[in-house]
Amino acid sequence: MPVAQVELTKEKIREIIAKRAAQEFKRGDVVTLGIGLPTEVANYVPDEMGVIFQSENGLLGAGRLHQGESPDPRIINAGGAFVEPIKGCCFYDTQMAFTIMRGGHIDATVLGALQVDEMGNLASWMIPNKLVPGMGGSMDLVVGSKRVIVVMEHTSKGQIKIVKNCDLPLTARGEVDLIITERCVFDVNKNGLVLKEINPSFTIDDIKTSTGSDFVVDANLKEMEV
Repeated sequence: MPVAQVELTKEKIREIIAKRAAQEFKRGDVVTLGIGLPTEVANYVPDEMGVIFQSENGLLGAGRLHQGESPDPRIINAGGAFVEPIKGCCFYDTQMAFTIMRGGHIDATVLGALQVDEMGNLASWMIPNKLVPGMGGSMDLVVGSKRVIVVMEHTSKGQIKIVKNCDLPLTARGEVDLIITERCVFDVNKNGLVLKEINPSFTIDDIKTSTGSDFVVDANLKEMEV
């Protein structure tokens, strides 16, 4: 399938996605961010929102990515990046981290994906012992969180990532609630995908040709803030 020809830099794509995802939280939410692009979401959440970021390696109260020199080498997120702890944060072991994740204590999880299909099935890992992502704690996160938000580029090297049926190994079935890409925002419900927002640089036809599944267009379709 051909994809839209609107050119965006890698940095701008990540910014658009992270900023949009940051709008999804409520005051006081406990949120887990997956490795890679999802960790950038914290940079766009206002401090006054009181959102508490949990890192699966054992930190409740992870702040923004460390920007200065001489970071504390002991304080990192699940992706190994240095982060700033917020006042009142706490540290704990892996057992407690997964108890929090599996026990329904996470209000929202934001993570990347290799594929998502129209029924909210998620594929975010591939074959062990290969130079591709492993599953990490994503299986625990997506079934334990109250809401699952996938953030990813709409396509990867011309390959469609939002598909009718995932053909990669599944991380979870029917757990994805929202998909945010640089091109649009899809709500996922029991009937399939609903196009809620669109980047004004793209048309609905662009979205159709770069998406491998059917979707309906919301009657109140909005423009994404880019």
